[in-house]
Amino acid sequence: MSKKKTNKNSNTKKNSKKAKKGRLRTVIIFAIIVIAIAIGIITYTNRTEPSLALKQYFSYLSNKDYEAMYDLVITDMPKEDFISRVKNIYEGIEATNISITVTANSTSENNKDIVNITYTNSMNTMAGNESFINTAKMKLEGEDYKIIWDSSIIFPDLKDNQKVRVATLSHARGNIYDRNGLAIAKEGTAYQVGLVPGKMNDTTDLNKIAELLGISTNTIQNALNASYVTDDTFVPLRNISRENQSLKNEILTIKGIMVSDYNTRVYPYKEATSILTGYVQDNQGKTGLEYAYNDKLTGEDGVEIYIVNEDGSKVKTIQKKDVKNGEDIKLTIDVNIQNKIYEQFKDDQGAFVSINYNTGEILALVSTPSYDANAFSLGVTDEEWQRLQNDEKNPMYNRYLGTYAPGSSFKPIVGAIGLMTNSFTATEDFGRSGTKWQKDESWKDLYVTTLETYSGDANLENALVYSDNIYFAKAALKIGKSTLQSELNKLGFNEKLNFVQDVVASTYGSMDSEAAIANSGYGQSEILVNPLHMASIYSAIANGGNMMLPYITQELNQSGNNVSKIYKQNAISQRVAEILKQDLVQVVEKGTAKECKIEGRIIAGKTGTAEIKESQDDNNGNEIGWFNSFDEDGHLIISMVQNAKDLGGSHYVVKKVRNIYEAIN
Repeated sequence: MSKKKTNKNSNTKKNSKKAKKGRLRTVIIFAIIVIAIAIGIITYTNRTEPSLALKQYFSYLSNKDYEAMYDLVITDMPKEDFISRVKNIYEGIEATNISITVTANSTSENNKDIVNITYTNSMNTMAGNESFINTAKMKLEGEDYKIIWDSSIIFPDLKDNQKVRVATLSHARGNIYDRNGLAIAKEGTAYQVGLVPGKMNDTTDLNKIAELLGISTNTIQNALNASYVTDDTFVPLRNISRENQSLKNEILTIKGIMVSDYNTRVYPYKEATSILTGYVQDNQGKTGLEYAYNDKLTGEDGVEIYIVNEDGSKVKTIQKKDVKNGEDIKLTIDVNIQNKIYEQFKDDQGAFVSINYNTGEILALVSTPSYDANAFSLGVTDEEWQRLQNDEKNPMYNRYLGTYAPGSSFKPIVGAIGLMTNSFTATEDFGRSGTKWQKDESWKDLYVTTLETYSGDANLENALVYSDNIYFAKAALKIGKSTLQSELNKLGFNEKLNFVQDVVASTYGSMDSEAAIANSGYGQSEILVNPLHMASIYSAIANGGNMMLPYITQELNQSGNNVSKIYKQNAISQRVAEILKQDLVQVVEKGTAKECKIEGRIIAGKTGTAEIKESQDDNNGNEIGWFNSFDEDGHLIISMVQNAKDLGGSHYVVKKVRNIYEAIN
């Protein structure tokens, strides 16, 4: 009994499944038939003669054959007016890929010669893709259908007495901030000075205007004679800073002058940051960080396409592309340190780098002399441009990206290599050599000279404290060419630093003789070092061994602090770094950098004076003065001044760096 019931239930379930499958098959077949009918209807509507005529019209439009379009329409509008209207609207909105799909048509109840065609019109415009449903009335004239045309064929809501306008929605360029949120490059306003011809009279003195604005009278006359100028036109002549209130007030006393606000890029710290930031023209970064981060800082303008009445009032927005403002950039730079360094060295030709030696954050990047980037925002005159280009000090040159002979500031690097390769020990006495030395007679008339003799052993500490060239010439020979070059490579020589700007790689040359190797030991011969790279090497001495990677945009960790970036891990052993650090403290306490000693502070550093000579007998060559230093609070400052011979060489630099340390703590 139980078994039969089970079989019966099983058969019932099978029959139910078959019924469901049958119903599903019926639904699918019905859906296919409906879709096929719909496709057939659309295909049919697309193949009727009115549809073909409408498609032909839009085909001519795609090919910009406006005259042929006119032959397919019925309108009271003259041909020239029709062509002008259609051309101006479609080309004004930059319409491309124009296509239509007819969805339905029907014969008019009142007139069998008129067919109403419903279609979808699609096109790409400067504001994006635009797609809308429209209806066209087609009338049979003779054997051909033509469009009963009015402006609604262009856009459904457009009337013949209305216009289509395109407005650019300007984006804002991103600002550049220092680590404390102070803007060093931002969007701001200036004054635009111009003339209104209808308000000028006999007292309008063009010569005085030219003198006040720093432009020529020809420039003013050419601007006034432009074809677009009418009596009521504001003719712009020059932009001036909002800070220049005295000039604004004086020029407003001249009849016909008008001053209005003008959006521009503003650099609040002027010369102190201008080489760092660079400048913008036509909303594109041309130099500095404005150029390096241009893609991030530059946003994208928006566009609005809309219909207006004859009085200019807006009727409807057709298409709108939203504004995309540029991203802000937040730097690791401390503009207060930047300012203090600039103020100390603004009259010199030099490069200055300050980093946090524990993290690699760049606190200041200064190149002197400098220029005011605001001049380019306002519109630099030909005279101003020529003055900048012809300045012997080259104020627009970015010196911290180049390489320079390091002189004695290179000695700690040689000391580190010697100790790490066991070429000598820190306490080893190299022997007294006076102030003039050569290895042997094979050097002929080539000698290594040093300025100062000292008591005590010729060991590493004394050689650094008294900047003994002869000691480090011997040290380089003890290390040997092959080892010296390979170890310098490990420290990043002949390797471009990974930085947002193009940094020239530090190099050591061929060292093709014993004398060249010896001279390299104290930073002469062909040794060239970049200041940013120098900061990285000295950071390893300051922090116990790791060369930090100098970086300039903030990158925060989970704790909200800037990350630490290591360029070369354990580049110098902790033992060697500690020896060098203590020796460099003594350089400041009692050696060549004692002018930087500050009571109650521990500062370490090394001076360097590199001679730039044509030959060993050249007494007229110039000098480069260096002072590389760091304190106990994470500040490391690399300072390099060119043409320092008449200034006192590295001693000139040391005194000014002391002022910086006193100001930043």
